[in-house]
Amino acid sequence: MGFYAVLPYLATHLGSGLGMAGWLVGLVLGLRTFSQQGLFVVGGALTDRYGPRPVVLAGCALRITGFGWLAVAGSTATVIAAVLLIGFAAALFSPAVESEAAREAVRHERDTGTPRAHVLALFSAAGQAGAFIGPLLGSLLLLLGGDFRAACLAGAVVFVGVLAGHARLMPRADPVRKRIRERGRDRTPASDTATRTAQRGRSSWRAVFTSRPFLLLCLAYSSYLVAYNQLYLSLPVEVERATGSEAALGWLFALSSLLVVVAQLPLTRWSAHRIAPRTALVTGLAVVAAGFAAVPLTPAGPGGLLPGATLVVLLTLGQMLLVPAARGLVPDLVEDRQLGLATGALSSVSGIAVLAGSAATGALLDAPAPVRWAVLAAVPLAGAALAFTLPAGRGGKDQETRAVAG
Repeated sequence: MGFYAVLPYLATHLGSGLGMAGWLVGLVLGLRTFSQQGLFVVGGALTDRYGPRPVVLAGCALRITGFGWLAVAGSTATVIAAVLLIGFAAALFSPAVESEAAREAVRHERDTGTPRAHVLALFSAAGQAGAFIGPLLGSLLLLLGGDFRAACLAGAVVFVGVLAGHARLMPRADPVRKRIRERGRDRTPASDTATRTAQRGRSSWRAVFTSRPFLLLCLAYSSYLVAYNQLYLSLPVEVERATGSEAALGWLFALSSLLVVVAQLPLTRWSAHRIAPRTALVTGLAVVAAGFAAVPLTPAGPGGLLPGATLVVLLTLGQMLLVPAARGLVPDLVEDRQLGLATGALSSVSGIAVLAGSAATGALLDAPAPVRWAVLAAVPLAGAALAFTLPAGRGGKDQETRAVAG
C-alpha cells in the first residue's frame, strides 16, 4: 500500500511537476528498479549474516526516510538520491521478509502437514491487495486536494506502521542461528572468528551460484518475469491499437490485482494438495504462454479489449500458480543458512534477465502481430521446459532433491 500510493504518480510528478525531460524520467524510474531488484542479492546476503529482523527494520527505516526525502526533493540530484534510497530499502527488507516467510512456511509444513504454498500464497495475495489499494489511496489524496508530497507522506506513514509491526512481531533472534553462533564462539578463538565468517560467506555464494538446480529455477523464473513485464510494454501497445488510447489500461491492471486477491488462496489450496510444486511451476508457465498465443486468435469483442483482457487473465492465473511454487522450491534447493542469499539471488538474476529481455522484446513491437505474440509465447514455454528438469519438491529435502543438487 505504501509503495503503490506513490509509484503510479511518480512519472507524472517528475515530468509535469518538476519539468524533467522524458529520457530523464525513464532514467530515474530505471534507477529505482535497479537499486531494488538488482540489489536483492545484497539484502539476502545481509539477512543470512545478521538475521532477518535487523535487516527488515533497517530497510523500513530507509524507506520512510526515502519517501520523506522524495516529498521535498526539487532538483534532479536529490530526486535521484531519494529514489535510489527507496529502491535500496526494498532490496534490504524484501528478501529478508520473503526468505523468512519461506523458512516459516517450511517449518509450518513440517509441524502441521499444511503445504508451504498456502503461506506463500497468502503472502502473494496480501501484496496484490496492497497493489490494488495503494493507488486508490493516492487517488483519494489527490481528489481531496493533496499533491504528490501528500502521497509520499502517506506512503511514509504506512511504512511507519510496517516498521512498528515488524518490530513488535518478528522474533529477536533465530534460536537455531543463535545456537550455532554460540557453539562457534565456544570452539573458535576470537582471532579466527572473522576469518571463519568470511570463509562461510564465500562458500555460501559459491554453493548458491554453482547449484545447477537453483540456476535452472532462476532461468525458469526469469522467463516468467520477462513475460510479466509485457504488461508494461506490449499490453499498452495492444490496448492503444484496439481502442485508440491507453485509457482502459488501468481497468486491466485492476482486473489482474482483483483476480489475485480473490482467487490466489483457493487456487493455491487446490494445487498444493493435488500437484507437486514443479508441476505447478510448469503449468503456470504454460498458462502464461497460452495467454500470449491467444492474443492474435481472440476476437476483438466489445471495445476491442477482449484480446488484452484474455492476456491479463491467463497471465495472472499462471502467475498465481507458479510464484508460490517457485518460492516454495527455493528451500529445497539450498541449505537453510543460504536461504536469504538464494531468495535475493532469485530476484536479482531475474531482474537482470528482464533488463536484457525488455530490450529484445521491445524490438518486436514493430514486428507483425502473429510473429510478436508467437515469440513472446515461446519465452515462458522455454521456461516451462527448464522447470520440468527440476526436482518435484513436494516438501522437505527428499532424496530426489539431494541427488539433483549433488
